[in-house]
Order: sequence, then C-alpha cells, then structure tokens
Amino acid sequence: MSSRTLTKSLAIATALVALAACSRVDRGGETAPPAQDKGAATEIRLGYFPNVTHAAALIGVDQGLFAKELGTTKLTTQTFNAGPEAVNALLGESLDATFIGSGPAINAYAKSKGEAVRLISGATSGGAQLVVKPEINSPADLKGKVITTPQLGNTQDVALKKWLADEKLAVGAGADQVNVTNTENSQSLDLFRKGDVQGAWAPEPWSSRLVIDAGAKVLVDEKTLWEGGKFPTTVLLVRTKFLQEHPQTVEALLRGHLAATDFAQNNKVEAKQIVNKALKELTGKALGEPVLDRAFDNIELTVDPQAKSFPQLAKDAVTAGVAKEAADVAGLADFTLLNKVLSAAGKPAVDTAGLDKK
Repeated sequence: MSSRTLTKSLAIATALVALAACSRVDRGGETAPPAQDKGAATEIRLGYFPNVTHAAALIGVDQGLFAKELGTTKLTTQTFNAGPEAVNALLGESLDATFIGSGPAINAYAKSKGEAVRLISGATSGGAQLVVKPEINSPADLKGKVITTPQLGNTQDVALKKWLADEKLAVGAGADQVNVTNTENSQSLDLFRKGDVQGAWAPEPWSSRLVIDAGAKVLVDEKTLWEGGKFPTTVLLVRTKFLQEHPQTVEALLRGHLAATDFAQNNKVEAKQIVNKALKELTGKALGEPVLDRAFDNIELTVDPQAKSFPQLAKDAVTAGVAKEAADVAGLADFTLLNKVLSAAGKPAVDTAGLDKK
C-alpha cells in the first residue's frame, strides 16, 4: 500500500470515528442499554422502618416469608428512621430494595433523573395524622407552636407543609408562623411529653402513642385529605439495575410481600403480636395493646400503591416548599412482576394509572 493510500485510509477511518461520536451526541447522550438478566442474586439487601405502617415488612422478615420465597438468595435487612436515609442508601447502592414513603420514593426517582429506582408495589395506605396538644382546636391555633415531622422531605414532612400552605399558614419561627422541626419519632414523643413541642404529623404507631400515651388529640387525619381516604403511606422501591439483573429475585421478594400482606389480612390478631414483637426487638419497647389496636385500625395493608396519586404527590412537594418544581413521575412504576405474582395467586392486577410510561 502506498503512503498516499495509507494516509487516505486513515483519514476515512478518523472521519468515521468522528461521525459515530457526533451521532451519539446528536442522540442527546442516550443512556446505556438495560443491564442483562444475571439470574438469581446471591444476596438482596432490604430496608424497612420500625413502624406499624411497615407491618408487611416486619411480618415478612419475622415469619421468614421473604426468606422462604428467596430460597438460596441471602436476605440482609437494615432499618431506617425515615425515607431520605433509605434513599441515600439506595442511590449509594448499599441497598437493593426498601419499603419507603411515597415522598422519598418520588425524590429518589427525580434525583436520579428517572434512572436509578422503580416503584414495584404498594404496602400500606393510610396511617398518618397531625396530633396536637388538647388546647389546639384549629389551624390558626398552631401559630407560634412547634410541630415535628420525622425528617426533612419525608412523606409526613411534605404532607404537613402542604396542608399548612393550604391553610395559609407560613412555616417559620415567628409568632404568626408554625415552627416545623424534624425529629426522630421516638424523640418527638419525649419532647411532646415535656411540652417542648406541641404536635407532630406522624406515622403509625407514633400518632397513636402520642394520643394514648401522651394525651394528644387528632387535629387532622390525613385520610380526610384524599379521595376515598386512600393514599400511599408505604411503598416498595427497588434499584433499577438490580431489577434488570435479578428479576426472578425481585419476583420472589414480591411473592413474600404478598404472603405477608395476606397473612396480616387473614390473621389480624396474630399479625399484631408479630409486629409488636418485631418492634420490641428493633426499638427496645413493645407497644401497649390500646396503641397497637388503634394503629392497626388506622392502616390498610395493600400491595396497591395507589399509582394515580403520585402526580399529585409530586405537586404537593412544590406546594410544601420541599421541591422547586414537580418531579416528572412518568416511568416511575414497573408493576410487571407484581401483576405476574398477583395473577398466579388468582388476584386482580394493580392499575399503573399510566405511571409506567415515560
């Protein structure tokens, strides 16, 4: 080959490489192709909270229902106080799946630009209330008072701030404002008893503990703010890559989740005892029977995540001042495996409400 021909060949090759590069840029830096199915995972790391609103997780772990379905896949668990902590673990890839509130689930999806996580099931509807000192009788009475939520940006934090905005009440430390602080649920109970805080927007069993153990009263039951009294308090979220690489493991997890949910629905007395035992092991203290009964009465365990509510929840975060703009939740849900599990169990499919399409 002559030097002229070689030079011409190299020029063509260089041009082709440049063209290919330009093509990738023109496509807007498209994302990498989906991860390939690698079969069953050797381990799945599952998160959940020591709350009654996470009853299905507590039952599934304690009764070995997840482990039974997972077979040779090792189940490793970790507990969290609130959603933002679990989100950090998911996005940091130190967690594969977690039971979590709807607000942090949306936040995780938004932070990763719709890539890192998928909503695969519901867990609990209802079970959150604004409980306050007996002398507080109206929204206006909250001015100058301190109200707690479990963590900044968590599901209850967004719900409280959105409700305050609807009531034309500003958040802040002024005499005409409501001072919203973020405190772990157990600490909120102690602070309420001391009189350092005057209320809390809390999930079960903490709202019931505040009412029964500390003399609070209900100012707002969040059920009253949603059509039909249904809203997603707890859902099941998984890392997208884990879902793509280990779908059969995720399917097994969902079978265990459905088994735990069915068990709780069909064996309510025993389910309460199991949840209480698990809470004692995790927090060092069991719930009194009145608290346990009230907490269970306030929740509905269901694998339906109420998908249609997620666009509104995204808007609520903006109204609450937690987000600058409503997260685009299109594509958040993937109920393929859930509906497969439900079909095999002879149960109706869960509606995606279009949340599965980008």
